[in-house]
Amino acid sequence: MPDGLYEHDALAWAEQQAELLRRLAAGERLNALIDWPHVIEEVRDVGLSELRACQSLLQQAMVHLLKLHAWPDSPSAAHWRDEAGTFLDDAALRFTPSMRQRMELDQLYAKATRRARMALRDLDALPDPPQTCPFTLDALLAGDVEALEGSLSR
Repeated sequence: MPDGLYEHDALAWAEQQAELLRRLAAGERLNALIDWPHVIEEVRDVGLSELRACQSLLQQAMVHLLKLHAWPDSPSAAHWRDEAGTFLDDAALRFTPSMRQRMELDQLYAKATRRARMALRDLDALPDPPQTCPFTLDALLAGDVEALEGSLSR
């Protein structure tokens, strides 16, 4: 049933497929009308998208925590602290138990360290942070920015 809608208007395609699936679930014989290859791909991608979103939020929080560690007296410190807290709260809302085994904190932390170094490169301010991620997933999801800041100082 390739009519090009999937490639040209994903929202309209999704709405159409959802309606067809509702009708199929209600007993109508619509199997041939459903765009099964794309439906299957999209269902798989929903989970990956949620995982990536949660990982991105955690990484963004780590960048801000590293900035705070490097330059705690910056005029931007309050903003960085607030941003870190917001990213952590949003990550906790998106987090699901099945993500735990897929969270590679050391990789996220390494990326965050690179990004923080780039952001602060003109300041020569990023002291040597820990080589491996000093945060646990549970601590990040708890969202206590001050406790996480302390983790960088140990």
